[in-house]
Amino acid sequence: MDILSSRIVLRPANHAETLAFYRDTLELAPAREYPGGTVFFAGQSLVEVAAHGGTGDSTSFSGAIWLQVRDVSTAAVELALKGIPIDRAPAREPWGLIEMWIHDPDGVPIVLVEVPQDHPIRRDSRWSPD
Repeated sequence: MDILSSRIVLRPANHAETLAFYRDTLELAPAREYPGGTVFFAGQSLVEVAAHGGTGDSTSFSGAIWLQVRDVSTAAVELALKGIPIDRAPAREPWGLIEMWIHDPDGVPIVLVEVPQDHPIRRDSRWSPD
């Protein structure tokens, strides 16, 4: 499987407290912000502190490993051939990413993500004279 990038996604019980911990205590630099979340640089990886729908309320989902792949459908076939159970089949989510969910032997959720060509994550945010 071709992994393009990765991050750890956290959905803490107290969004503001956890955000302050990663931003102010650990002094991680923000990679990007979006309504309800902040993604931080963490060495060669990223840590995303996400609020549930931007509310900051806790959910039963506390976090996952996020792995970006070129083609989530191809990854699904490769994993199925290896006997890995697919918890959620590939589907386009309301936020525009194509996601598939599996888990490791300890039950840690792993989200395999394909970023479509037209998704905002692919936009070049550097200044342009146009």
